[in-house]
Amino acid sequence: MADQEKEVSEEKEIQDVHENGNQQSEDEMRIEVQDGQLSFIGRDCDSIPPFLANSFGTITTRLDLSFNRLSNLQGLDDFHNLEELVLDNNELSDEAVVPRLPKLHTLSLNKNKITNLDLLLDKLSQNFPSLTYLSLLGNIACPNQLSCLDKDEEDYQRYRYYVLYRLPKLKFLDSTTVRETERGEAQRKGQFLKVMRPPEAAFQGQEDDSAPIPYSPLPHADEKDGGKGGVLGVSKYVYYGRHSEGNRFIKNQDL
Repeated sequence: MADQEKEVSEEKEIQDVHENGNQQSEDEMRIEVQDGQLSFIGRDCDSIPPFLANSFGTITTRLDLSFNRLSNLQGLDDFHNLEELVLDNNELSDEAVVPRLPKLHTLSLNKNKITNLDLLLDKLSQNFPSLTYLSLLGNIACPNQLSCLDKDEEDYQRYRYYVLYRLPKLKFLDSTTVRETERGEAQRKGQFLKVMRPPEAAFQGQEDDSAPIPYSPLPHADEKDGGKGGVLGVSKYVYYGRHSEGNRFIKNQDL
């Protein structure tokens, strides 16, 4: 009985490998690289399939991985000649590791989950020395109305100055060409526009301000052990006006 179960398990493993191999072969058969351009759009993958780099890594200069579920860029460093990279509509966050691609000049990261602008600019300046085109629309790190309804044009312009200060080779940022006057302003004031982020440790141990605060009309001294009590006091002020409600019932002329 045990031998039969083992044979069935082995047959299932062979069948799974065969089916996965066929699926990969079908994907490879549907992919073509034309003039160095490789498109792998809307395949619902959370990482770059290894066969892409194995089969097309050396001949691809433009790679489009839009509309997937990419949360990492593992395997991207095998595209040694990559010049243009489109990663729109994925799930890339601040934790994504960026490989060094010295020939890359165009990067589109629209509609991902990037929040830390400084961290991203550090990665880009170190790993993409030839970068001249960058688009970050739809990320929290890009403060425009596509990502933050409470931001205005001034917020977005400050962001542009700071990005151009950090990446002075850029010729195109988001949806707009970089003007020389804008580049000059970026070099003049960009260093003062860094958004400071408090360390996470600063918030540890603090109470959540969003938590509801219990309200009681009684003084805290009268709420010991959950008990309720009243407060009795005597006011030193007496109202003697003719319209006092109490005056209607006072008969004593000595008052």
